[in-house]
Amino acid sequence: MRIAVAFDHRGVALRDAVLEALAGHDVVDLGTDSPEVRVDYPDKARQVGEAIQSGDVERAVLVCGSGVGAAVAACKMAGIRASICHDVYSAHQGVEHDDMNVLCLGSEVVGASVARELVAAFVGATFNTVESRYAARLEKVAAMEKEMKGGAFTAA
Repeated sequence: MRIAVAFDHRGVALRDAVLEALAGHDVVDLGTDSPEVRVDYPDKARQVGEAIQSGDVERAVLVCGSGVGAAVAACKMAGIRASICHDVYSAHQGVEHDDMNVLCLGSEVVGASVARELVAAFVGATFNTVESRYAARLEKVAAMEKEMKGGAFTAA
């Protein structure tokens, strides 16, 4: 699987653990690799989202200090289904039921060991295409995204 990774200046604390968990995958590294220079999570969220939108990668792991800002920013982009996950169940269930394509982690919330487990669960999961209810729910989400374009409801 081709997966993008991106870290802001606080998220870089989990960089080694995330890359270790992705060994064997084709990783597109969008930086950063140092906590010394401030890097804002919205910029990294945009890079990750654009990589998915362009088809360059299938999924991404995005890390900031809490994971919250990264998830909020990434979800502003069309077709991006990002979620903060700090437990293994959510990391795989988000893919299986909701076709989550961006895993957001908080470097100040989880340690390296848990981060490796979360990334492994995320990349090891596949969207459940057997049960139609999951696809139907995603269609509703896509309709919301289309109807709410620009931040305001527009009648379809």
